[in-house]
Amino acid sequence: MARRPSPQTRRILAAFVADTAAWRHGYDLGVEVGVGAGTLYPILIRLHERGQLESRWESVTGQGRPPRHEYRLTATGVAFARAWTYDAPARVQLRALEA
Repeated sequence: MARRPSPQTRRILAAFVADTAAWRHGYDLGVEVGVGAGTLYPILIRLHERGQLESRWESVTGQGRPPRHEYRLTATGVAFARAWTYDAPARVQLRALEA
């Protein structure tokens, strides 16, 4: 059985699930949910490694600024995020699928 996500992870997931198709920059996401880089990036890496986030390098950068990573939820990530941010019964269904 999967562990319960931390409050910080649930805040990050809630921000992603607000617009599941949007690509998000880590820095902007951290500011939005009030999570520092030392907490944010390990969470993003963990979610990516578990197949819940996809990542890419941004396609267009500002003049003189290096490209940044962008993240968005995968289909599995959308289900996981919705289960842990909105609906307790969905968590039970998600656990059954993971078993």
